[in-house]
Amino acid sequence: MSYKVNDVVLYVPHGVCEISEIAEMDLRGNSLECYALKPLYYEKCTIFVPVNNTILTSKMRRLLSAEEIYALVKKMPNESTIWIEDEVVRNRRYNEILDGGDRTELVRLIRTLYFHWQEQKNKNKTLNETDKRFMKDAEKMLYEEFAHVLKIKREQVLPFIIEQIEAGAAVENV
Repeated sequence: MSYKVNDVVLYVPHGVCEISEIAEMDLRGNSLECYALKPLYYEKCTIFVPVNNTILTSKMRRLLSAEEIYALVKKMPNESTIWIEDEVVRNRRYNEILDGGDRTELVRLIRTLYFHWQEQKNKNKTLNETDKRFMKDAEKMLYEEFAHVLKIKREQVLPFIIEQIEAGAAVENV
């Protein structure tokens, strides 16, 4: 898929970015055409992605539509958890999910870590640092996209999700 200047994309795992330009860059004497990505929520950096590098451009995704977001949120309560006891295997799998950027998998990851965190709190324990980072990174990607598409602030995303889930539950109980 080719993109143009001013397109807004999800660049996994960096979040929502706008293509500010498509520029020729000199890399060790070779001219390389690159997308210049400006993260919308971290304006001080620019990410350069070579147009012809299929591995890196495959990490650029179109944003979900508002309808797709509402459908994803509606499915959230029914998503299964994916807790893996073996820490090495868990870390590898959760890294794959973050690198893959599949929104349903990100929801499952957040849901899993949230429930594990609640279990740990009930035992007067905390979530380990690696799992906290996975949760934070997954939330960052998902919340940035939801905020941008729905035209709300990032800190309004979680209340929005909770409100939608509660509204769906209320409809089901009628």
